[in-house]
Amino acid sequence: MASHRRPKQPSRTRVTVLTATAAAAVALTSQAAHADPKPTKNEVKEKVDKLYHEAEAATEKYNGAKEQQDKLKKQVDALQDKVARGQDELNDLRGELGSIATAQYRSGGIDPSVALFLASDPDSFLDQASALDQLTVKQTESLQKIQAKQRTLAQQRKEAQDKLGDLADVRKQLGENKKKYQGKLADAQRLLNSLTAAERAKIAQEEEAKDRASRATSERVELGNEAPASGRGAAALSAAATQLGKPYVSGGSGPNSYDCSGLTQWAFAQAGVGISRTTYTQQNDGTKIGRSQLRPGDLVFFNGLSHVGFYAGNNQILHAPKPGTVVRYESMDYMGTFQFGVRI
Repeated sequence: MASHRRPKQPSRTRVTVLTATAAAAVALTSQAAHADPKPTKNEVKEKVDKLYHEAEAATEKYNGAKEQQDKLKKQVDALQDKVARGQDELNDLRGELGSIATAQYRSGGIDPSVALFLASDPDSFLDQASALDQLTVKQTESLQKIQAKQRTLAQQRKEAQDKLGDLADVRKQLGENKKKYQGKLADAQRLLNSLTAAERAKIAQEEEAKDRASRATSERVELGNEAPASGRGAAALSAAATQLGKPYVSGGSGPNSYDCSGLTQWAFAQAGVGISRTTYTQQNDGTKIGRSQLRPGDLVFFNGLSHVGFYAGNNQILHAPKPGTVVRYESMDYMGTFQFGVRI
C-alpha cells in the first residue's frame, strides 16, 4: 500500500539561509552592473601626466633640500676644521704657560697663581682679583689668551653642533621628498601597467612622435628669428640644444640625464652664469617678465613653479619634460598653466 506521508517542510533556518544567499547574489549582480567602467587609455594617460607633475614638484623640493644639505655640510666641515685648529692653538698657549711655570720652579718655586691655574679652569682663576695681583705681566697675557681662545672654541663648537642639527633635519626632509616622488612615479607605473600592451605601445608611439617632431623642429629651424634675450641667454639656450635626446631623470643635472631645473642650471653654467638648482629658487635669479615679453634664452615657468624650460622662439620651449621622455622642443600650448618668464 502506497505511503501518503506528507512531505517535510523546509526548516525556518534553511529558508533564511536561502533568502540571504539570493539577496547577496542580487546585490553582487547590481554592483557589477553599476561598477565603474575600466578607464580609457586617454583617461589613464591624463592621470599619469598628473602624477608626473606631482612627482616633478616633489623632485624640485628634493633638489632644494639636497642643495641645502650640501651647503650645510661645507659649513659644518669648515667649522670643525676651525675647532681643530683652535684646539692646536690652545695647546700651544698652554705649553707657553707651562714653560713659565718650569722657569719659575727652577728659579725657586712655582708662583701660587700658576699652580692654581694648572689645577683648575683659567676662567674661574681670572675671576679672582686677589690671584691676579700675584701674576706677572707675561703670565697675565698668557692666561688671557687662553681664556679668549677657550671662549672662541666653545662658541665654534656650539655653532658646529647647531649646524649638525640643521643638517639632520634637512636629511630627514630629503628622505621624505625622495620617498614622495618615488611613490608618485610608482603610482604612475601601476596605472600604465593596468593598460593593455597595445595601449601602452600607443602611448609610447605618441611620445616618440613628439620627439621626432622636436628633432624636425631643430633641423628645419622653425623657431623664428626673434632676437635673443641676451648674449648669455642665447649661449645657454644653444648649450641646452646640444642635449636634445638626453633622458629625463629625477634629480639629473647632466651631462648624461636631466630633470627640468637640472637642464637650465647646466646650460647657464656652460654660458658662464651660475644659477640656483631648483624651480622655486631659479624664479628669483633674474627679472620676472610676462608672456608677451619672452625672447629666446628666457626661462619659462609652469604649473605652480613645478616646471621650468627655455623659451626657444616661435611659441616653442626647450626642456626636459617628464619621466619616460627626453630633452626636446615642445609647444607652450601643451605645457599647462604658464606662470611667468624670468630673464637672467
